[in-house]
Amino acid sequence: MQPTSHLHLGNYLGALKNWVALQNEPDSECMYGVVDLHAVTVPQDPAELLRATREIAAAYIAGGIDPDKSAIFVQSAVPAHSELMWLLSTMTQMGKLERMTQFKDKAGKNAERAGLGLFAYPVLMAADILLYKATHVPVGEDQKQHLELSREIAATFNTRYGQEFFVQPEPYIMGEGTRVMSLQDGTKKMSKSDESSKSRINLTDDADTIVKNIKKAQTDPEALPESVDGLEGRAGAANLVTIYAALAEISKADVLAEFGGKGWGEFKPALADLAVEKLAPMTARMSELMADPAEIDDILAAGNAKANAIADQTVQETRDIMGFWKQ
Repeated sequence: MQPTSHLHLGNYLGALKNWVALQNEPDSECMYGVVDLHAVTVPQDPAELLRATREIAAAYIAGGIDPDKSAIFVQSAVPAHSELMWLLSTMTQMGKLERMTQFKDKAGKNAERAGLGLFAYPVLMAADILLYKATHVPVGEDQKQHLELSREIAATFNTRYGQEFFVQPEPYIMGEGTRVMSLQDGTKKMSKSDESSKSRINLTDDADTIVKNIKKAQTDPEALPESVDGLEGRAGAANLVTIYAALAEISKADVLAEFGGKGWGEFKPALADLAVEKLAPMTARMSELMADPAEIDDILAAGNAKANAIADQTVQETRDIMGFWKQ
């Protein structure tokens, strides 16, 4: 996750909640990065970047990532990310980068004025993955294109140097709740960059704010349908049912079995109560960590050491394969 602004409910339900489960799978070794090098593809206030880096780490910890099982590290504290990016960029075609949907979306009509970092950051993302020889990467639909590029870069390297060195990672597509939409517009994804604070629930929000934002969330005049099919064409309604299902860890059909035919005056308070119940412990733990960040820094230092040990070996092996001099 990038340390930009506050994490919100969509980040939790669409990613973090699922990532926590990954560390408990048999024979899994998980790496959780705070990707601050990606964040600086757009200007960042230095003090805010540092604060947000700690907040992302606090969210990982409060959300259930166990530092004794998994490494939580900061991308910029592992120099091998930047070095491997450069090595991989020498064999990445510009045409492939130009076709990246996210670059087109972010650069818009000003692509010629966009920074090199914004253009080339999919190569850094590939380095993030290939550096640890990851077999599986949890991605949403909007990141599948970048993962495919990572696979292509790995294949290009392996073919050029005649050995199966880099693993071609497989996508780990996450389940229910992967697309949490704006509370103000059910057709748009919940976003940290949305100007309206009413469009989202931040993980740092207090109970009153959570209740208020859900109360004002977009719906429609109709009651909740009896079946999932009845949510078709009702973006706001579908979003709130999706959020409830993900928080309660039940299906949308189960939600509608309980609330079908009922009005929003009954459903929204139930959703607000559930959201407060599920998020309050995380919010409290994050606040505790951010008030005295020494614990965060100790965990990050340990994670950085573990990440550097793996990453340095991969980069040295890459250098050797490519024929670079070493003493």
